[in-house]
Amino acid sequence: MATLTDAKCRNAVCSPDKKRARFTDAGGLYLEVSPTGSRRWFWKTYADGKEGRMALGSYPDVTLTAARKARDAAKLLRSQGVNPVQVRKIERLKASTPAGNTFKATALEWYAMKLDSWSSHYAIREKRNLEKDLFPFLGARHIGEIEAIELLDVVRRVEERGALDVAHRVLTTAGQVWRYAVATGRAPRDVTADLRGALKPHHGKHFAAITEPMKVGELIRVIRGYQGGPIVRTALQLAPILFQRPGELRGMGWAELDLDAALWTIPAARMKRSVDGKRNGDPHLVPLPKQAVELLRKLHPLTGNGALVFHGERSHDRPISDNTLRAALLTLGYGPDLQSVHGFRATARTLLAEELDADPLVIEAQLAHAVKDANGRAYNRTQYLKHRTAMMQQWADYLDRLAAGAEVIQFKAA
Repeated sequence: MATLTDAKCRNAVCSPDKKRARFTDAGGLYLEVSPTGSRRWFWKTYADGKEGRMALGSYPDVTLTAARKARDAAKLLRSQGVNPVQVRKIERLKASTPAGNTFKATALEWYAMKLDSWSSHYAIREKRNLEKDLFPFLGARHIGEIEAIELLDVVRRVEERGALDVAHRVLTTAGQVWRYAVATGRAPRDVTADLRGALKPHHGKHFAAITEPMKVGELIRVIRGYQGGPIVRTALQLAPILFQRPGELRGMGWAELDLDAALWTIPAARMKRSVDGKRNGDPHLVPLPKQAVELLRKLHPLTGNGALVFHGERSHDRPISDNTLRAALLTLGYGPDLQSVHGFRATARTLLAEELDADPLVIEAQLAHAVKDANGRAYNRTQYLKHRTAMMQQWADYLDRLAAGAEVIQFKAA
């Protein structure tokens, strides 16, 4: 039977010589009064034989009637096997979430949290996925109320543009936002899990690359006959010899080169790596065969006074654009479906293994791919520098023979 009334609650006091005074109601509810006059509601709980309590608010903001209703609701949760104290804790955490609960607010908070760990290229792509394909349709919606069918409709708009690879990336971005929303209490579950298999399959295309020796020889001859400017001509000739990524080649700096030692040291910050790898990783070492050294020495009088080996025409502070070498190949009759600049990596990887019997580990190291050695340790790319130096000279000599039209047949032991 209830023992408290509103009048008793209003007049309840605690004597100065006590830390607190309790005024009990039915069902474990009580009002705790401090000597300073504050009055707070608590509901007494028991778990594992130990007494605990659940705060229900302060009087008179929470009236006696409201406190009893809160007690009854907590008792109902406990009867259903739910810990009401934990439920209240989760509700407080949700209420403390600093940003709003819309998809856009959630996504922007997630983006800001992740930004420092991403490369600039990845950050730009994620932002584009959000701003172009997700925010216009879902940005203002409460993320916890969006259903899988709504998200599917949005992603299929991207499919309808014929951008199947982009559609899959947009769904991946949305999935990361939803998982963050679940973690921060904004959404009950990740609805993107319901869309697995709902999109048209996308099969990524490999960069076009010629791997037949005679055709490679033809390509090298055509490249050596290129009539464009010396900067582009040199970069184009070095691309198949060194087979590094196009951006790494275009951004080559004279300070990175030691032509006497025949070595190109690419700083970690310019490599295709994670943010941590760019900041703390080792540089990538590229041994230069004599053919590459000769090409670079010939170019030095033209661009050696600047920082960049292949500076652009309009600005010596910027390298030639990523489209420059593609356009040069196209001029020579090699479009992107036949041979790409990036495809020289596949050309080298294939012929080094199949025609020159190079060690796959050494090839992968020269490609700056992360690989493991036989004992499972992270592969040290500088470990096989001697082997890579020999392989790079062998490769450049092989290209010379192909370009000369020599018959190059490898006789392998039976």
